[in-house]
Amino acid sequence: MNSAARNPEGKQPHDSDTGVPGASQLRAGEQWPWPDSLDALVAAPDHHKLLFENERVRLLEVRIPPGAFVPVHTHRWPSAIYVAAQSDFIRRDGEGNVLFDSRAVGPPPDKPLVQWTGPLPPHSVENVGSREILLITTELKEASPKTRGSKSVTGR
Repeated sequence: MNSAARNPEGKQPHDSDTGVPGASQLRAGEQWPWPDSLDALVAAPDHHKLLFENERVRLLEVRIPPGAFVPVHTHRWPSAIYVAAQSDFIRRDGEGNVLFDSRAVGPPPDKPLVQWTGPLPPHSVENVGSREILLITTELKEASPKTRGSKSVTGR
């Protein structure tokens, strides 16, 4: 089973790979088309907790208890996601159309996993399983002018 298909916040089979419009299709230099009011920390604060933020990264804890519905929100930056605990979920687009129902791919894995996802357009998540979903998301903001093009932090 493709473990990436089980991430409630991450890229699903119905995202840009199949032509559904989304943020992952933004080209370099294009502006983020959704309002700041849809940012995960603003639109869904009961489920997204800020752990750390600076000009380069934003670290979020995402918790979705069994039966909970996370309102429509976005994730502006690409991210590495540590999926610590999984459960069955339904992911919908901003209009409420089902993008992915994890029950269609079998039971959730018991072991944590790490995966990469691009920016996410408006979506909601509903935990339809019996366990809490727990994600630690490291969002990578655009490089600052001083760090663009650098190859390492040591300057080599």
